[in-house]
Amino acid sequence: MKLEGIYVPLITPFADDLSIDYEAFGEVIDWQIENGTHGIIVGGSTGEFFSLNDEEREAQMRFAAQRIGGRIPLIAGVNDLLPDRTYAHAKIARDAGADALLVAAPPYSLPSQKELVAHCLKIDRVADLPIILYNYPGRTGVNMEEEFLERVAQSKNVIAIKESSGDIDRMHMLAREFPQLQLSAGAEHQVLEFFAWGARSWVSVVANFFPVEARRFYEICVLEGDFATGRQIMKALLPLMLCLEMGGKFLQSVKYACELMDRPGGPVRGPLMPMKKELRREVFQIVQTAQTTLQAILAEKD
Repeated sequence: MKLEGIYVPLITPFADDLSIDYEAFGEVIDWQIENGTHGIIVGGSTGEFFSLNDEEREAQMRFAAQRIGGRIPLIAGVNDLLPDRTYAHAKIARDAGADALLVAAPPYSLPSQKELVAHCLKIDRVADLPIILYNYPGRTGVNMEEEFLERVAQSKNVIAIKESSGDIDRMHMLAREFPQLQLSAGAEHQVLEFFAWGARSWVSVVANFFPVEARRFYEICVLEGDFATGRQIMKALLPLMLCLEMGGKFLQSVKYACELMDRPGGPVRGPLMPMKKELRREVFQIVQTAQTTLQAILAEKD
């Protein structure tokens, strides 16, 4: 499986009673496909998987697979605090028709590199699907070090790594030392650098509300090699990306940005709380400015 393009970790729209709004979720999936997104991720942190129970996660995965209907690849986030539940989610994703799995370290347990190898290879045996590693030590507490990568990269199913550490030196290390692993941009504010270092895919949070702009950014840098325009796009996106990553209300801001683009968003589940008015105003201004600037850049380019 080749990762080429924009892969969107979808939000999970909730109704006012905090149940999953499947009508809205279906609209989200269709809109992404209509706007040229290359693949969809269900069960990621942007989708608030940690707030869904097992039955909801299974139902959401099966619904997404059926709604996508093979039009574009479906990547399943299968991570959980309990390893046994991770293995169960991997089986469910396989049976539902997922094309690949997104696999991170189990949070809180802080496994050693050898223990993390055993965990990932068990997922491999259980599902026998392509695996995209997800390195995000800020959430899991564990880095996927070279010792781990050297071992798991021997599996034919371990095909890529979504690098979300924010450590630019790791990006260099992965591109240099592990060319057999496809490098995927996982840190929003470093996307341009990922493209410059050979990444051909971006797990794009902003594509939840800017799918066309995200796709064109990828095309301009990766397919057309126009990094001069790419730098202009990155300058336009950077305030937005930093606001999302460092504003303290990541999921709330993403869902609000979706609503600003007339897309379903909805509330977040606890323990997260709604944004205050001050942050809503800030996100509103940043999203509007980014949209206007991006439209001008792309109109001139195209």
